[in-house]
Amino acid sequence: MKIEDYALIGDCQSAALVGRDGSVDWLCWPRFDSPACFAKLLGTEEHGHWRIAPAKPHKSTRRYRGCTLILETEYETEDGAVTVIDFMPVRTENPDLVRIVVGRRGRVKLDMELVARFEYGSAVPWVTRLPDRKGIRAIAGPDKMLLRSPVALHGENMKTRASFEVKAGDKLAFDLTWCPSHYPDPQVLDADRALAETEAHWRTWCERCSPPAEWADPVLRSLITLKALTYAPTGGIVAAATTSLPEKIGGVRNWDYRYCWLRDATITLLALMNGGFQEEAAAWREWLVRAVAGTPEQMQIMYGLAGERRLDERTLDWLPGYEGSKPVRIGNAACGQLQLDVYGEVMDALYVGCKTGLSGSDAAWDLQRALLAHLENCWTEPDSGLWEVRGPARHFTYSKVMAWVAFDRGVKSVEQYGYEGPVERWREVR
Repeated sequence: MKIEDYALIGDCQSAALVGRDGSVDWLCWPRFDSPACFAKLLGTEEHGHWRIAPAKPHKSTRRYRGCTLILETEYETEDGAVTVIDFMPVRTENPDLVRIVVGRRGRVKLDMELVARFEYGSAVPWVTRLPDRKGIRAIAGPDKMLLRSPVALHGENMKTRASFEVKAGDKLAFDLTWCPSHYPDPQVLDADRALAETEAHWRTWCERCSPPAEWADPVLRSLITLKALTYAPTGGIVAAATTSLPEKIGGVRNWDYRYCWLRDATITLLALMNGGFQEEAAAWREWLVRAVAGTPEQMQIMYGLAGERRLDERTLDWLPGYEGSKPVRIGNAACGQLQLDVYGEVMDALYVGCKTGLSGSDAAWDLQRALLAHLENCWTEPDSGLWEVRGPARHFTYSKVMAWVAFDRGVKSVEQYGYEGPVERWREVR
């Protein structure tokens, strides 16, 4: 499956990639940066996936339902047509991934295969049937996954399978959920209610947007995708939902992007603020103040979803990588690099926040002053730059330009919004 053949669904705490063939090939629970329970994206079917698709040859088309992250895939076979609706409900406690199969025409036979593999495909769970025999429970170490199914399931070669038929008018809901293995089994989910609430959630969020008329649909779809990469509990914003997708097929520059880069987050925020979404900017500003808290010298270029600083990097040798691109990495050693441009990006995002109506924050301004005081003493140093080079530090033009931006936005914040600071000194440094 090519990367362009995947669609993203998520609940603003984690995300899944669904292929055109009906297979969920990437999913990390309960957070974006948790170990994957479906890792076929970076390996083989044996490393975890969940597929529901017609048993016979078929054609497929797909779309998102309006301005939501609800994915609808239409399958056409010689015997009929079905729709598979994939979504992750707005989370209240435990994460869920729901797949609803709806019969549209004729009678269609479908196959389902669930290969649950925790710890990035390395841990085969112990699988048992639920007491009501309407699903299975898979446990390995700290993880527990339940599949509640409206059709009979059977085990085969460490996989859970089913074959079933859907006729016009039928609706079958499959719910996959996760919780810590020592917790009681989660309550049964009302799939129809969860679908309605998820659709209402996304439509309500999109009503706050005023995209340009000429490009309304692609702009709104892009903003929905950016929103899906926000981590609701803390306000952090991940750079991507995946790890180790290569910069070049077969190459070794395969990095873990499931963390909160200051640079990437500020660019995301600029897009969201331009679209009218101030709440995300306010939440990220609070996240930033918490994450960076401490001495400015210790500010990192990235953090974990809650502001974690240790993002130790290691390789997963049992995964062959996307199209053979090894190594597969988790964690990111670049968190310890000096990248001077992030100061400018952070200062610019907070300045634009003021321009777009974000209310002032004394804590955020105190942080900005401290960062500029530190930047004044280090902007002349070589750094790892925008490209996060892992060789010797160098002098990058972009880094110096963005250091200029940092002081420029400090000056403008004083001039335009009445903040207090050594503006004459900042002008001189600028």
